[in-house]
Amino acid sequence: MDKVLDFIRDNPMAAVVAAGEIGFWVFIAAGLGARYLLRLRRTSVVLLAMTPLIDVVVLVATMIDMAGGGQASWTHGLAAVYLGFSVVFGPSMIRWADVRFAHRFAGGPAPEKRGGAERLRHEWREWGKCLIACAIAAVVLLVLALVVGTPSQTTALWSGGSAWLPRLGWIAGIWLVTGPVWQLFASGTREGVRR
Repeated sequence: MDKVLDFIRDNPMAAVVAAGEIGFWVFIAAGLGARYLLRLRRTSVVLLAMTPLIDVVVLVATMIDMAGGGQASWTHGLAAVYLGFSVVFGPSMIRWADVRFAHRFAGGPAPEKRGGAERLRHEWREWGKCLIACAIAAVVLLVLALVVGTPSQTTALWSGGSAWLPRLGWIAGIWLVTGPVWQLFASGTREGVRR
């Protein structure tokens, strides 16, 4: 426990990002619970609408830390990446959870299983969303470096082991290979077996 507390003290932005992710899922669970278990539709809408506020809190905390003279570290880059991916994937994650919650607790239809060409199109769309999320994260990194911080504060975001722009490229590349390219070969293999 002491190691965890030491890590949080040494990396407060990591704690902010972790709290943001936990808060995101708590608001989703509370919103869907209010909708399907308590039948409080308006309360559900309000709780689900609160999820973007978590992104704002993470962004503001990052900017305050940088404006207050905090030295940029990998956690500031992580906050930018979290923000980009949360903005782009948040709505679809809520829809994903909603379908499963409705099926489990309200007799809704089972989640659809995609296959073949439909699955491949889905993977390409998801990779496109990944590119948009990476672009948003890059813009946030630029804002942190050029507007909020000073060049000496933000060196870690651009060079060395904490550089996030190259990591964004790696994220997009890995997603491409493990998403649409993987599905392309998996679909092709199945098609070849059927023939």
